[in-house]
Amino acid sequence: MKYNWILFDADETLFSFDSFSGLKQLFTHYNVDFTQEDFIEYQQLNKPLWVAYQDGKIDAKTLQEQRFSEWGKRLSVKPAELNHGFLVTMAEVCRPLEGVVELLQQLQHRAKLAIITNGFTAMQQLRLQKTGLSDYFEFVVVSEEIGVSKPHPDFFHHALQLAKPRHSEEVLVVGDTLESDILGGNNAGLDTCWLHYGRDNQTAISPTYQIETIAELLPLVEKKS
Repeated sequence: MKYNWILFDADETLFSFDSFSGLKQLFTHYNVDFTQEDFIEYQQLNKPLWVAYQDGKIDAKTLQEQRFSEWGKRLSVKPAELNHGFLVTMAEVCRPLEGVVELLQQLQHRAKLAIITNGFTAMQQLRLQKTGLSDYFEFVVVSEEIGVSKPHPDFFHHALQLAKPRHSEEVLVVGDTLESDILGGNNAGLDTCWLHYGRDNQTAISPTYQIETIAELLPLVEKKS
């Protein structure tokens, strides 16, 4: 194959990430019936924090605690405790997306695989253990650990230092988010594949390839052999 390394985003590329279910399960421990209205309110705080985190304006600790600041006040619980419970719960409810395990089985003898994620360390490790997918990946780059997040060039440079490809043309970045996965990969001089799930690209960001489902990745990379 043309690509000796494939760098995968994690959430909604390899794994489902149903944060509503995770939050609902988390708050049952506090006798709270977490509703869709509660989720909308949570996301109004959470989403801008993620943008600020990806832009390097806040660190991981700030994001994790501020997103639970209001619930911490309501429940008289430290936001850090709520965040820890949420990460543990999400590691339990996340599952490999349809076709992912089969894809990894096919790719593992054709290329080296790695995960590059803006998620948090505790959840990544626990999720890989619970799903039994750890052995498919050479390494996992987590933004929380290295101090920069996608799409920052230093994030991708760190991944390349670990992969040590002979040429950047041997590396493919696969992800579902244009603004972090694809933009970051493009800026690092790497080929990119956007997993769009039927969404239109309403940005100026241009991936090298586009696929609607993860199952389409194997025939795509085999064509590039």
